[in-house]
Amino acid sequence: MENLSAPEAHAFSDADRAAVYHAIFSRRDVRGQFLPDPVADEVLGRVLMAAHHAPSVGFMQPWNFLIVRSAEVKQRVHDAFREANDEAARMFPDEKREIYSKLKLQGILDAPINLCITCDRSRSGPVVLGRTHMPTMDLYSSVCAVQNLWLAARAEGLGVGWVSIFHEKALQDALGIPQHIVPIAYLCIGQVSHFNDRPELEKAGWLPRLPVNDLLYFEQWGESDPARAEPLSRTLAALQADIQSRGVFPK
Repeated sequence: MENLSAPEAHAFSDADRAAVYHAIFSRRDVRGQFLPDPVADEVLGRVLMAAHHAPSVGFMQPWNFLIVRSAEVKQRVHDAFREANDEAARMFPDEKREIYSKLKLQGILDAPINLCITCDRSRSGPVVLGRTHMPTMDLYSSVCAVQNLWLAARAEGLGVGWVSIFHEKALQDALGIPQHIVPIAYLCIGQVSHFNDRPELEKAGWLPRLPVNDLLYFEQWGESDPARAEPLSRTLAALQADIQSRGVFPK
């Protein structure tokens, strides 16, 4: 008789576990590969349901999902992006500005679906379990909904691109969002011609992937523990090399 209290009883099968890691490591921020094909409501429904089942502090569920299909609304959003993007380009030093100018940073007009995920900071009242001393936890919870949707979309074969180059008020005005509602993520969603083998900004030389071992501390900030770190560091280094060479999580 199976022991349902044993730790292994809660583990996924090898195939299911591999699928989760595959979604994580093959997820990409898509900007220029969108196809015009529509996204079926059944598929969109599944990824929205995945987003709605994200963790939220105090079970506050502060998110809303604003779906945009109208060409007119997309154009208003694109105009807001273009204004902010022109300003952003001037903020970078010359060598970065040249790379920046060649990057496609959005697929607003190309993607069949645009989606704005928001945070209603008043939804659960002034006192919320788990937010009493860290008031930004509602914002972080909404970001978890973004990640859930992104991974579910990748599992469905959909591309997602996060556009963040906006003045917040301009985006609110374009979408009729009330002032007290915070836009968390403006996402472009659709079927794609392909997924890049590596993140586009990494391939373009904008920034490299940081070695995960350089980001570890033990017990206290800035502290290392060579006795514990060595075997874990070897494991992480091998995993990172395998992911970068094959794009998948090893078995």
